[in-house]
Amino acid sequence: MEYRDYYQILGVERGADQDAIKRSYRKLARKYHPDVSKETDAEAKFKELNEAYEVLKDPEKRAAYDQLGNNWQAGQDFRPPPGWDQGFEFHGGYTQVDPEQFSDFFESLFGRGGFGSQGFQHAGGRNRRGENTHAKILIDLEDAYKGATRTLTLRHSEIGADGRPQIRERAINVKIPKGIAPGQQIRLSGQGEAGLGGAGAGDLYLEVEFKPHALYHLDGKTVYLDLPVTPWEAALGATVRAPTPTGAVDLRIPPNSRAGSKLRLKGRGLPSKEPGDLFVVLQIALPPADSEAAKTAYRQMEKAFNFEPRAGLGA
Repeated sequence: MEYRDYYQILGVERGADQDAIKRSYRKLARKYHPDVSKETDAEAKFKELNEAYEVLKDPEKRAAYDQLGNNWQAGQDFRPPPGWDQGFEFHGGYTQVDPEQFSDFFESLFGRGGFGSQGFQHAGGRNRRGENTHAKILIDLEDAYKGATRTLTLRHSEIGADGRPQIRERAINVKIPKGIAPGQQIRLSGQGEAGLGGAGAGDLYLEVEFKPHALYHLDGKTVYLDLPVTPWEAALGATVRAPTPTGAVDLRIPPNSRAGSKLRLKGRGLPSKEPGDLFVVLQIALPPADSEAAKTAYRQMEKAFNFEPRAGLGA
């Protein structure tokens, strides 16, 4: 996927104010509108301009896009940095622009359609309930097992006196319910945009994702643990201590276990009305031959076993 420099596409500096962005877009849109333009690539250029303007006209999308930094080059291979948008607060719901008009680059940052900053665009009405706001947050896997209360910092953008978006932060206390899964939302009533004229505030919706874990990985409600075992534990069978998100357990390794064998711990996956399972995946760890005694032991194994692991490969 190629990085898109939206400032370059619209022909403006990164520090341009919102009025300059609007003027440049209107000028280029007239030039490349497919109904009037004689340029051979007018339709593709017009589509590219609309996408760039969709981001840079929106103070929140622009501020989030700017978080990626300015070290990327247009056309450079790009993947969003992990967690780049965590804690960034967006107003409103999805925009009304046809999502088919967006590139893969846009969708990788904002999803299909993206969020709109309706909070910056409302007009009329002395009494108006505040907009709902949305943000993604990262939590620990253990929080989903036990439940937790965390203080999180959210970032949002405001238009400054110079016409440019500025980042503001606020801290909120969040109760993370036991059993929450990736992709689910936590609703905080009245924590969205403030209302006007005494009307109530909107709600804040926090979409939950999990931080990468050193031991476990998820597939839905199922949790996986790669567990190193010695060759003799795998061959002869053994009882070993294995970690789980709720504490260590004694795990029986069956004799003649192979690398990649899965041992199921029923109901020890993500908690829910029907909890997931935890699968322990055996990984056979070979001791290093870093001493004469170790090398001798390996030579004895070579003589003791009539074993050819590549016999079925036809080599």
